[in-house]
Amino acid sequence: MANASAFFTPSVPKFGETVPPLNLIAIHRFQRFSAKVVCFGTIEGAGKHASAASPSQSQLPRLVGKGCKLVGCGSAVPTLQISNDDLSKMVDTSDEWISVRTGIRRRRVLSGRDNLIALGVDASRKALEMANVDPDDLDLILMCTSTPEDLFGSAPQIQKQLGCKANPLAYDITAACSGFVLGLISAACHIRGGGFRNVLVIGADALSRYVDWTDRGSCILFGDAAGAVLVQACDTEEDGLFGFDLHSDGSGQRHLNASIKEHETNTALDSNGSVLDFPPRKSSYSFIQMNGKEVFRFAVRCVPQSIESALQKAGLPASSIDWLLLHQANQRIIDAVAARLEVPSERVISNLANYGNTSAASIPLALDEAVRSGKVKAGQTIAAAGFGAGLTWGSAIIRWG
Repeated sequence: MANASAFFTPSVPKFGETVPPLNLIAIHRFQRFSAKVVCFGTIEGAGKHASAASPSQSQLPRLVGKGCKLVGCGSAVPTLQISNDDLSKMVDTSDEWISVRTGIRRRRVLSGRDNLIALGVDASRKALEMANVDPDDLDLILMCTSTPEDLFGSAPQIQKQLGCKANPLAYDITAACSGFVLGLISAACHIRGGGFRNVLVIGADALSRYVDWTDRGSCILFGDAAGAVLVQACDTEEDGLFGFDLHSDGSGQRHLNASIKEHETNTALDSNGSVLDFPPRKSSYSFIQMNGKEVFRFAVRCVPQSIESALQKAGLPASSIDWLLLHQANQRIIDAVAARLEVPSERVISNLANYGNTSAASIPLALDEAVRSGKVKAGQTIAAAGFGAGLTWGSAIIRWG
């Protein structure tokens, strides 16, 4: 398997530490051991074309030696566009102030005419159409979002609106701006270790709902969007995920969060003094709180290390990268990481100016535009990396098509 070694990751560094070198001997041993994966039991949806198997047969171990590849992509954005000049009428800022510091000129924001599920469905249908895959052939839907339409998750609603008659598994992944990369690796794990064939990975967020539009330090950054990729099983020699590297560090949470806050009073319920602090007070999420300087330092330090680690696991030199595709947070971060990796600007994908920071949607949205414009071509290698709240960060070395 092209990136079996990716399952042997170095120990997670603390906030600000350097990623330790990888144990190459352990990788070599693991590659030899993991040429085939033993799986037990059955998987809902994955075995729908083998429903005639007897119960005893379904409990026998299965040998799975599969790769995975990206075969379709799609994206969708809200109709409402907000420019820097529009924001300058609300807060003390200007187009020049915003564009020089962030690279952002406009963003899309959900209005009464849009909702996140509709964007996710639109992006998904485009990805399925490109991949020539019917919704009924999906085995799994992963909705990577930190802003679901329902507290209990939005993925099942995506499944419903796509019209998947076989009821494939659908669930949410919450990892903010790293969500899509985690979803991509999760899809690969389901395919390689679970026998799934078609996994739809959606990155979608509506951070505009959690932005303080009177705070010029944060309201200038965020926009809403959805992007989707169809990940499909293939023979190992066609494998398109070469290596990956994933981390999290909760000690950095103080620098970027949207935490629960309790209301001072609760007029709906009254405990009449029988039990102290019960019923619980009504709560909601606070606006996004961010220490921009610390997030910048974190990103330019940890993201290049993560990409280098993923390349090392893949056994590839940095010169093999055709495109660098980072989470679209800030153009200064993108430029700094590219410089650290010595990737020329003409090989860096960026659409930040038009959409701002769309969180989990940013990587698939930029990828979709690059593919449909003809910039990214089948067979090219992409180094993708996400980073953000949690703090979480991770990278993947992938081949398109």
